[in-house]
Amino acid sequence: MRWRWLLGGAVLLAMLMLAGCESVRYYGQAALGQSSLLWHSRPLAVMMDDPDVPALTRERLALVDNIRRFAGESLLLPADHSYRRYTKIDRDFVLWNVFAAPEFSIEPKAFCFPVIGCLGYRGYFARKNALMFAEQLRAKGFETYLGPVAAYSTLGWFADPVLSSVLEFADTDLAGLIFHELAHEHLYIEDDTTFNESFATFVEREGTRRWLLASGREADIPAYLEARGRLDTVIGLVLDFRRRLDALYGK
Repeated sequence: MRWRWLLGGAVLLAMLMLAGCESVRYYGQAALGQSSLLWHSRPLAVMMDDPDVPALTRERLALVDNIRRFAGESLLLPADHSYRRYTKIDRDFVLWNVFAAPEFSIEPKAFCFPVIGCLGYRGYFARKNALMFAEQLRAKGFETYLGPVAAYSTLGWFADPVLSSVLEFADTDLAGLIFHELAHEHLYIEDDTTFNESFATFVEREGTRRWLLASGREADIPAYLEARGRLDTVIGLVLDFRRRLDALYGK
């Protein structure tokens, strides 16, 4: 993993050299936050054999290891380095994403970054920093929203640990999360959020269905698919309302 630390450090150094003061502060907090997650991580194998670790935690970590192995062996996802370590964080969410749009507009403000391209949000490890940035945007006339994030992917730049913020997820949600993020590691197209999320969501859902089947839990598949169907219905309602707002704002 050492070369990944060196490569990531080189990329960060280049970012800082090319950035202004505000960007330096932003990338600085990102580097410190990511480094903390990696520094405080422990191997799953060690955790699962440690009698001082609560039995329920060891059980959940064993499930993570089972899901990761399935991802690599059956879905052919890159499962050799991510989710082999565990990091306990002292909060419910690892990140807070700031979304912004001009008043009377549904077009999100784009935030552009080296390597990954432009996204419709900017993430902060500390909620107070996210709130400060949102306030700066509101002062410029933007409407903002703060979205909590339980997990994220570094797209293979680092060996992402599994975080305590997701360990209590339902089994299918935990499996879906791991498949989703590993799909991003497998394929990520710069500046194409729609494709990236559509691809990862497909892998997440089909992967979870196959994992349930391979685990002898085919009886759970109908309930899983029904839950995904309800989610799709809600998303459809939101998108319909978005289109109606777009038409209203365009008048």
